[in-house]
Amino acid sequence: MLPAPKSNALSLADVLESCFESIAGGPNRLGLRRVDRAVVLLIDGLGADSLRARAGHARTLAGALTKNAVIESGFPTTTAAAIATLTTGVRPGAHGLVGYSVLDAAHDRIVNQLSGWDEKLDPFSWQPVPTIFQRATAAGYLAVAIGPERYRDSGFSHAVLRGARYIAAASIAARMSQAAEFLREPGPPGLGYVYVPELDSAAHAHGLESGEWIAALEATDAAVRELVATLGTRSGVLLTADHGVVDIPKHGHIHFNTDPALVTGVRFVAGEPRCLHLHFDPDASPAQRDRLVQAWRTSESERSWVVTRDEAIAADWFGPLRPDVVPRIGDLLVAARKSIAYYDSRAGTHGESMIGQHGSWSQSELRVPLLRFGAFAG
Repeated sequence: MLPAPKSNALSLADVLESCFESIAGGPNRLGLRRVDRAVVLLIDGLGADSLRARAGHARTLAGALTKNAVIESGFPTTTAAAIATLTTGVRPGAHGLVGYSVLDAAHDRIVNQLSGWDEKLDPFSWQPVPTIFQRATAAGYLAVAIGPERYRDSGFSHAVLRGARYIAAASIAARMSQAAEFLREPGPPGLGYVYVPELDSAAHAHGLESGEWIAALEATDAAVRELVATLGTRSGVLLTADHGVVDIPKHGHIHFNTDPALVTGVRFVAGEPRCLHLHFDPDASPAQRDRLVQAWRTSESERSWVVTRDEAIAADWFGPLRPDVVPRIGDLLVAARKSIAYYDSRAGTHGESMIGQHGSWSQSELRVPLLRFGAFAG
């Protein structure tokens, strides 16, 4: 049995969309009351399971983590796909960011969806869905995005944040302070977004059990507590995450390229270590393709879901697909079920130092908090 999104369940696609409807006075999937200003706090890598396990280090956040305050981020559980889903209100098959790295078929290359944007990759055509910020400003509302300066003019930001006025702030506390200022300043109704990458960075480098990760969690909790204390009756804040994280031990690193049967006929390896997208040689025969699929299934099916593109589409892994997005998905996907991560040592050791990882279907990766504060808490 393949995993699949829960039918009609709340996900990241509903979060910013519902906030927009709350300032516009319309019905919304989250049942949010009407407010003048709404802000979404996106805490990169803060899974619901890891927050619950470390509740003593985050009293403000954990205090709002009721049994109903958990949603699924959506697949794949990776930042590029998840933030695009949050800010467009549609799933990856529609917005087109279907993985951490994907095939750019027009230029016969793999591109990193967070940092690999260049003159060949136009954010406006690669991701053509209007953002919720664009819809808000078109309706006469304010829209702001608050994050580190380094993301202000990135290709990824142009793809998923366009329509929002970008406000740079270096620290977690400074970003929450900017959000508080936005919520109380005079003017028309408005929609805000705050990005906090520090927890994810600490998890990748040091793991969820590390002092560094705990420190980042405590700093986030303290900054959110300060923000919540400023909220008026017409301001609402939601806190969520793009994905959770699992720690992968070194003995869980699988160097798949050491088996020739798994790489002969593979032109490109995309995705990320917990969810590979394997693109076959274009001139590979049907028999060669079948041999690759069977080789991977024989080798890896006990610890991963090994799924063809057609099977993934049929299982609704990416949602409704634009035709031009289909080639971005691998001919074969390998999504880890156990505590493993896949590496191609021919490409060097990039990423092998990471402890915390994500991208696949485990509950720890999928389940993220949806915490309500201010006018949204009632």
